[in-house]
Amino acid sequence: MDLQLHELGVILPVKAQPGAKQNAIRGERDGALCVAVTQVAEKGKANKAIVEVLAKGLGLKRSQVDLLGGETAAQKKFLITGVTLPELQALIAAAIGE
Repeated sequence: MDLQLHELGVILPVKAQPGAKQNAIRGERDGALCVAVTQVAEKGKANKAIVEVLAKGLGLKRSQVDLLGGETAAQKKFLITGVTLPELQALIAAAIGE
């Protein structure tokens, strides 16, 4: 996973999969966390849903998950605050069952 340190937290790369059958964190692909959401990719609906799935799936508050880049792209970058890089790695490993 290509996690990067940021002055405010950790940058988490995400591969978005909008329009899926269910909301889920689906593992890792090409250095990014795959997140499937039922929302379609229009007017930021999928981005909001991804924030929800990440927060719930990683045991974080919604306020700790911010979209940094890739608003209209499948490859997105989220800023995760309030956790260290090793803590986030452990949360991700638990979420994807590693």
